[in-house]
Amino acid sequence: MAAAKPIIVIKKKGGHGGHHGGAWKVAYADFVTAMMALFIVLWLLSSSTKVKKAVAGYFNDPQSSHKETGSDKVGDADSLSIDKENVQKLKEQIQKAIKDQKELEKLAKQIEITITPEGLRIELIEDKQGTFFQSGSAKLSETGQKLLTMLSGQLKPLPNHLLLEGHTDAQPYSTDNGYTNWELSADRANAARRLLQQNGVGQQQISQVRGYADQLLRVKTDPMDASNRRISLIVQWVTVPAPPGGEAKGEGSEGKKEGEAKPTAPAPAAAAPAKPGAGTPAAPPPPKPSLMDRLKGMVPGAKPKK
Repeated sequence: MAAAKPIIVIKKKGGHGGHHGGAWKVAYADFVTAMMALFIVLWLLSSSTKVKKAVAGYFNDPQSSHKETGSDKVGDADSLSIDKENVQKLKEQIQKAIKDQKELEKLAKQIEITITPEGLRIELIEDKQGTFFQSGSAKLSETGQKLLTMLSGQLKPLPNHLLLEGHTDAQPYSTDNGYTNWELSADRANAARRLLQQNGVGQQQISQVRGYADQLLRVKTDPMDASNRRISLIVQWVTVPAPPGGEAKGEGSEGKKEGEAKPTAPAPAAAAPAKPGAGTPAAPPPPKPSLMDRLKGMVPGAKPKK
C-alpha cells in the first residue's frame, strides 16, 4: 500500500512585516511640538523689547495685558502712550467708534470729549430721563453698558492711567437710610470701573475713583440741571521722568536764575620750568651693552650700537 503524502500547509505573512502600532505617531508629534517651541523661542530672542514685554504682559494677565499691548492703532502690539502730541488721534478714534454704532450716534451730544490739563476727559452726561444710569440708581442702563464696553476696547491697550469721577445735581437724595449724593456719585463711578475691568481694562490702569456729589457742577447757574449728573473718565497724561542728574529748566542747583552765568574756576597757574639740581630726579644711566652686542661690534663692517 502506498504511503500517504504529507500535507503541506503554506502560511503567508503580511507584506509589510506586520502591524507596528502607533508609537511612531506619538514620537513624531513630540518632535513637531519641540520644533515649534524652538522656533517660538528663537523668534522671541530676536524680537524687540516691546514685543517681549507684550508677550509677558499677555501671559501675566490674558484678559487685558494692559500695559504692554496695543499701539497708536487700537489692538496692535506696540502701544504709544497718549500724550499732548498724539491725544487728538485718540479723540478722533473714539468719536469715529461712536458714529459707527447707530445707537450711540444719537447720543453724540451727551458724550463730551475735551482735552484738559489733567488729560483727555470723556464725560457721559445724563438727561432728565436718565440715559446711562437708571434714575436715582447706580445701576447702568443698557445704553450705558454698550458705551462703556466700546470705550474699554479703545482704552485697554493704552499704558496711561484712567481716573473715574461721579457727579450729581443738587437735588437731595430722598431716603431714610442716610444714603446721599456722595454715595450715589461714588457708586456710579465704581459701577463704571467694574464694567471697564470686566471688558479688559487692567486693574493697574485705574488710578483713582472719585465721588464729588454736587460740588463740581457743570451748569453752575442751575444746580438742578440734569446735565450736572454725569460720569467723567479721564485718560491721564504719561509723566516723563527727568534725566538722571538733570535740573529743571530755569533753576540751578543753588537757585540760580535762568541765563545767570555761573562763576568759573580760576585757571591753574602755569608750572615754572624745573631747574637742574633743584630737587629734579637725575636721569637713569644708559643700559650696559650685552655680550651679544659686544660680539656683533667685533665683526668687521658692523656698526656699533648706540
